[in-house]
Formats: sequence, structure tokens, C-alpha cells
Amino acid sequence: MTTRKNDEKPGKDSKAISRHQIPLLPLRDVIIFPHMVVPLFVGREKSINALEEAVNKKTDLFLVAQKQAGTVNPTEKDIYQIGTIGTILQILKLPDNTVKVLVEGKKRAMIRGFVPNDRFMKVEVDELAEGVDITVELEAMIRSLKNIFESYVKLNKRIPPEMLMSISTVDDPSRLADIIVAHLNLKLEDKQAILELTDAGKRLERLLALMQGEIEILQVEKRIRTRVKKQMEKSQKEYYLNEQMQAIQKELGEKDEFKAEIMSLEKQVRAKKMSKEATEKVMREIKKLRMMSPMSAEATVVRNYIDWLITIPWSELTDDKIDLSMAQKVLDEDHYGLDEVKERILEYLAVRSLNENKKGSILCFVGPPGVGKTSLARSIAKAMGRKFVRTSLGGVRDEAEIRGHRRTYVGALPGKVIQSMKKAGTANPVFLLDEVDKMSMDFRGDPSSALLEVLDPEQNHNFGDHYLEVDYDLSKVMFILTANSLYNIPKPLLDRMEVIMISGYTEIEKYNIARNYLIPKQVAENGLVSKQIDFTDKALNGIIRSYVKESGVRNTERVIATVCRKVARQVVLRREKKRPEKQLKITVDWLEKHLGPPKFTATMAEEKSEIGLVNGLAWTEVGGDMLQIECTIFPGKGKITITGKLGEVMQESAQAALSFIRSRSDRLGLERDFFEKIDIHIHVPEGSIPKDGPSAGVTMATAIASAVCKIPVKRNVAMTGEITLRGRVLQIGGLKEKMLAAKIGGVDTILIPKQNAPDLKKIGKDILKGLTVIPVDSADDVLRTALELKNPAEFLKKRTIADDIVPTSASGSQQSSGTISASGEPVAH
Repeated sequence: MTTRKNDEKPGKDSKAISRHQIPLLPLRDVIIFPHMVVPLFVGREKSINALEEAVNKKTDLFLVAQKQAGTVNPTEKDIYQIGTIGTILQILKLPDNTVKVLVEGKKRAMIRGFVPNDRFMKVEVDELAEGVDITVELEAMIRSLKNIFESYVKLNKRIPPEMLMSISTVDDPSRLADIIVAHLNLKLEDKQAILELTDAGKRLERLLALMQGEIEILQVEKRIRTRVKKQMEKSQKEYYLNEQMQAIQKELGEKDEFKAEIMSLEKQVRAKKMSKEATEKVMREIKKLRMMSPMSAEATVVRNYIDWLITIPWSELTDDKIDLSMAQKVLDEDHYGLDEVKERILEYLAVRSLNENKKGSILCFVGPPGVGKTSLARSIAKAMGRKFVRTSLGGVRDEAEIRGHRRTYVGALPGKVIQSMKKAGTANPVFLLDEVDKMSMDFRGDPSSALLEVLDPEQNHNFGDHYLEVDYDLSKVMFILTANSLYNIPKPLLDRMEVIMISGYTEIEKYNIARNYLIPKQVAENGLVSKQIDFTDKALNGIIRSYVKESGVRNTERVIATVCRKVARQVVLRREKKRPEKQLKITVDWLEKHLGPPKFTATMAEEKSEIGLVNGLAWTEVGGDMLQIECTIFPGKGKITITGKLGEVMQESAQAALSFIRSRSDRLGLERDFFEKIDIHIHVPEGSIPKDGPSAGVTMATAIASAVCKIPVKRNVAMTGEITLRGRVLQIGGLKEKMLAAKIGGVDTILIPKQNAPDLKKIGKDILKGLTVIPVDSADDVLRTALELKNPAEFLKKRTIADDIVPTSASGSQQSSGTISASGEPVAH
């Protein structure tokens, strides 16, 4: 048998004590030391043949490492020269044609040559002698090695603590080094270098150096782990785990949906024309989102924030339809009357056609309920070709409802303004802020103050929402606000609006709206056709006068809808009974039969003039009303009683009226102590309804003058106006509604403040027809006109008034001359 000698012989100075020819088993990424038992999985054909040879001939194996683990068929040059002679303890064939073998290392050996063999690798090896001389230095190294290994075991949790017990009984330096090195996490080259050292002292020295380096590395890792563990929160832990999950998904070839979503967001940002500030902000948030775990709560918050920034309109605009004729047609089709409002909208469109950079207007429609303020705003958007959004401010009492909540709060959202802009989808919609007078305030802030920035054309180009944290441009928005009353709107907010008053409809306007708009609408909504139902003029006027009481037409539409439903029922019943269909005529008798008797009756003037009874005019949120103010006197001690659930302002007006009449005592022919001997009671009927305002001042003064002078007040006269202590009559509001109420009440003469005379130009001819309007500027003129006097021009110019009184038994007036006493009897002079 011939052998090939290897020229390179590591460990040349080592002594060979015996030579063997045994099968060779090349190992990948593992080195087996003497005294070490290791399980191996063998799959290469030559390696399996080598195992079979060793088992069959009951010989040892030569266990040696490959220089490169990736080499599939190693040759002589691919194998280290020094390895370990091992014995097979157990062998087991597995179903996948691999072999599991348990081997034990015995002695170091060096290859002297390769024995030719086609089935497996066979080598001739020399067993290496290991000389050991126990010296003090070696003893010290053994103790140091055990102590260092103990520290290593404490730092490396992969080594079981039982190893410390097993090595404590080992005194052989060679065996100790081989046992310890087998448990160290060293590179293959370092382990091979230790295996090739036959001198136990050098081996211990090399091992000590390597272990010291490993311990330093483990200590650094421990410090890092401790520091990271202290800093790591739940979200960071989830991020770490999710990163591992993503790595696993990537290895499995699964799509990374989270990264794809982030890429989609970046693409949307690049395509969106946002402000520079918003673009930088959203890119920073996307960068932050990329570093987060997609399952964390913070990532959801950031994702929602990015969505809001991307979805709200920044530069998306709709083109205005600058066609005045078409806009006029749209407004006329949707609403009857309201000429002032329509004219203002057409003016705005005309300006837009001449100046496209004109800032958005801020209009405020003020009027009673049901006059069409909200629907008018929708028609404006339709006429202009803009998107329409509506937000109700009724009951809003939190400033955050307007400006939004900061992102630090759970469930934070932008305010109503930004939410509505997102809903509109354009940066220039018609934005309706409904019921602005119904806002309130509490400890959470004042929403009306937050609206100051929204409604100021000089500020709203950089409106700041707490949630967005970037400026948003509202300057292109056309804001329209609605309110029932101006009293509850703060003055700074009111100053930013262009107020357009929308008064209540007259009966003629209500009739035209009902005939041309409401009836066709309700007939269609209730499944009827025009040939099945016909409202007579008297029935329609009966609904307006007797079944509703309002300035608008909302309740009128409800009553018409009720009539249509009842007609629809009758139509269905006739069809079920197979009777021929016929047109049902709605008459006044039909209304009383199906809707019951009239629910409302207008306050009508009395049939005859009476003392102490005056027709006053009042404005309410549902329109004008005629109030009959009563006054009576009786013996007493100068006390005045005011009843009828009157507000403070109206009670003060009564006091002012009384003071004025007392200042005219001498001209009225009253004794100096007249008012000290009587009590006065002023009452305004319908006591359950609250009443307030200064415009009843002249009415109460007239009632007091009539009562103390025993002079009747003309039944066909109504009046309104605030009175001063000097008798001046001041301007009032709601003139149109008051005049309409007076006309319905059967009055033909109305006394108004002279300052309100220019307002008569804005009142329709249908209201003024049949009315005599007398502007007055002093209460003396009111008394001369309202009281039934023989010679009104001389009234209040002399002390006695008996000659001025019109003799009539019905009025109960006195015909004797002289001054009137507190008992009502004339006093002779």
C-alpha cells in the first residue's frame, strides 16, 4: 500500500506516538476537540461511506475541519492538516437518506498522507503526543482560566451553569483547555489554532487571551442591552418585533403593505399642490411614520393627520359662472321676492367678472324663521356654480368646535371649518354658517371669538386650526351667515359682516310663494298630480291667516303637506273602490272639516273707541303683532302696576311714559297732587308671552293720558315709537312687519317716528295701500292725533280741556269745564 506524503506539516515539532490509516470525515463550520462528544448530521455520499467503513471494520475516524464550509467535494488542499481521532458512539439512518452520528473526540492527530480510495477519503495520521509539565506558572494559568470561564458563563447565558461544576474537578490542563474551548463562541480559525497547539501551556495562554477579549465584548453587549432596555418603551418594542416580522415577510416573498402605503402617501403629496409650509410638515410626518411600527397607536394618529393634510383642498378651485342673466333666473326660480338680497348677489358676481382677485364676501342674512335664509344660500351657490357646504352653529359653546383640538388629545379632529372644507372638496365654496346667533360660551372658551379670524378678510388667508398646525387659506371662500336676531351676536363679530335684513313675508307674498312653489312641491312629494287637487284662493288665504302664525312659510308648507296627504288618502280609497277619479277642490269648508276650526285669529281693532285702550305695534321673531295696551286708574296712593310678563326695557318705557304725562299735568288740566291720589295699572294682554323692547313707549303714554283725562283713543289708530322724558319719539325697527300687523288688524292710520319715514320707500305698495302713515317726532303730536278731540290743534296748549273733549256718552267723557280731580270730577276755578 502506497501513501502520498504531504509536504506541509503543521505541528512539525510535535512528537508522533503512533500512526493509523483510518477513514476521514470532513466537517463544515465545526471543530471537534478531544474529550468532546458531538452529534453530527452527515449527508455527503463519501462521508456516509467513511462512516460505514469505520462501523464495519470497527475503526476510528479522523475528524477534521474544512477550510471553506461551502466546498461540497473537498480535496486535500481544502482540509486542515491537524484534526481529532474520534470514535463512533451511535449511528442512525434518517428517512431523508442522511445519517445522524454521535462521535467522541479522543486524541489530536496530524495527516501524514492520503490513501487512495474512490468510495471515501482515507488518510494516514500520526497521533500527537501532548507533553505536560505541571509548574507553578501553569497552575496559576489553570486557576485564572477557571475564574475567567466562570465570569464568561455569567455573561453568556447559553452555557449551562452546570459546566462550572464539571470543570472544577478537572486538573489536567490539556483536558481543561479542550473542554472550555468547545463552549466558547470563537471563529473557526481561532479554534483550529488552539487545536494545533500541542503544548498545554501555550494552549492555556492563547485561550486566556481569547476569553478575555470575548468577556470584554460580552460586557459591552450587556451594557448596551441594559441601556436600550431602560430606554425602550412599548412602541419601540413593537417596532423591533415588527421589523423582524417585515424581514421574515421579505424572506418569504410577501408584499410589504406598510411601505407600499408610505410610498403611496409620498406620491399623493408630490401630486398635491399644497402650501410650502404644509408640504414640509407632511413630509416630516411621513418620515416619522416610516420609523414607527404600523401597529402602534402613535402611527394611527400620524396616519390620520397625514390624511387630513392631503385630503383638504389647497388649490382646487371651481370656476365661477359669471352670467348675470342666468344667475337672476336661478334666484327667481328658487325664491319669490327678496329683491335686496338678489341685487347684492348680482353685484358680487359683476365685481367678480371685473376683478377675479376680489376676496370672498361675508354676508349675514337676518330674519325670522322660515323666510328662506338657508335655501337662499344654497341658491347663491347654484347661481355661482360653486360647491355648497353648511355648518350649524346652534348650541356650539366650545372654541375647539371652530379651531379644532390639538393632536395631544385622544380622538382629536379639526374644527367644523376645516371639516366642512374637506367635505366641499374645493377652496372656494359657498360656506353657510347657520344660526350664528344661537352660539353660547362656557369655561371651554368663546366660539364667537374664534370666528373673528374666520370672518375677517384681512386675517383668514392664514387661518390657524389647532389640529392642522399649519396656516390654511380661507380668503377665497364666500361666507354666508344666518341669524334670527342681531341682539345675541357680539359686536366685534357683527362688525365683520355685511348684514342684510330679510323681513317677514306679506300675505300677498305668502300667497304667491304657496301658489307657485309650495303647492307644486308638496303635490309632487305626496304622489299627486295637479289634476287631482285644486286650492281655491279663499282656502289658500285661509291657511295663511287662520292656520299658521309666522313670518316665513315653513308652517304654511306643513299645512299644505297635511292637506295633500289627506287628499292622497282619498285618492287611494277611490281607486280601491274602483270609483272614477275627480279633482278635489280645497275650500274653506273643506279645511274646517279636515283640519278643524281656525287655530289663530289676528288681533283686531275694537269696534268702538275706548278710554285707556290703545293699539300698539310690536315686532317678534315670527313677524309683526298688534298689542292692545290697556290702562286704568283708581283712587290710591300713587302706585303704578305693570303686568303682562314685560321685560325690563318695556317696564322702563312705562316709567318714562308716566313721567312724561306727569310733566304735562298742568297742560292736561290735572291737579298738582293728582297722581299722588290715584293708582295706575298698565296691562298688556296675552300675559303668558314674554314681551320686551322700547317701541311701546308712546303707546303706553297715550293709554295713560287717555285714562287720566277720560278721553277715548281712536279705534282705527295704531302706533309705535320709543319715548323720552321730554316727549321725543325715537326710531324703531321692524317697521314693515308692524305695518302689516296693523293692516291685518283693521287699522287704517299708523303713527310712526319721523326718523323712520325714509324706510317707507322700502315697503311694498301692497302694504301701504289703504293705510295712512303719519310720521311724528313728539308725543304731543301723538296725543293730538290719537285722542278723540274737538280741536286737536289747541290740545296741550291751555290748562283746561273740557271744551276740547268730543261729547259722546259711549266714551264716558266729562262735558263740564274746569280741572279734573283725582276722583274724576271737574273742579271749578
